[in-house]
Amino acid sequence: MSMPAPLQPKQLKPELLKQEPLQQGQLRLISLYKSVQGESTRAGKPCVFVRLSGCPLRCRWCDSTYTFTGGKVYTLEAIVEEVRELGCGLVEITGGEPLSQPETPRLCQLLIEEGFTVMIETSGALSIAALPQKTHIIMDLKCPGSGMESYNLYDNVELLKPSDEVKFVMASRQDFEWMQDIVSQYGLERRCCVLLSPAFGLLKPQLLVEWMLESGIDGRLNLQIHKFIWHPNKKDV
Repeated sequence: MSMPAPLQPKQLKPELLKQEPLQQGQLRLISLYKSVQGESTRAGKPCVFVRLSGCPLRCRWCDSTYTFTGGKVYTLEAIVEEVRELGCGLVEITGGEPLSQPETPRLCQLLIEEGFTVMIETSGALSIAALPQKTHIIMDLKCPGSGMESYNLYDNVELLKPSDEVKFVMASRQDFEWMQDIVSQYGLERRCCVLLSPAFGLLKPQLLVEWMLESGIDGRLNLQIHKFIWHPNKKDV
């Protein structure tokens, strides 16, 4: 099977991020709440979610389109204080695409300095180089079925640590085979945890498990457990 990774990713679309400019030390926040982690190797653990505004991608199955625009402007210090008041040691920065806001790495650093375990979920289309080393990165490499595969920034793979995770959301056998090629090409099984996710409502988890077992891939099934606990369309849970 040919390796489909492009040599250079497509240019992102800055017009999809046009909002009022922010000052240094500010972020545009959609929501901040405590729930249980719905995905990743920490699924099921209590977690504070900091959901930021803005995303330059438009995945076919995106379940957070409400984050593309809007939100309220907060200082980094105000966000840290809100997180502190919720009394939970695990924090995830998410979106949208949290790295579309330049102050996000600084927020991660401030939270780490406060003693929080900090996760960030990012699309893999923007560089992760500025993130503090202690940030636990969940990088969502886009499969062909998403319509956003050509925006993957593969330079990010070299920056991943053993504590990081790469997620593939798949809607078809084609996506699964593409994922296998990428995992092999970049040695992802040796580099970090590989999460394999069925696109909700598009690929049956049972079928994905069958493909996993047949292939022998060293990956981890990743279900969005919050969509089983609450209604799939419920926000901020």
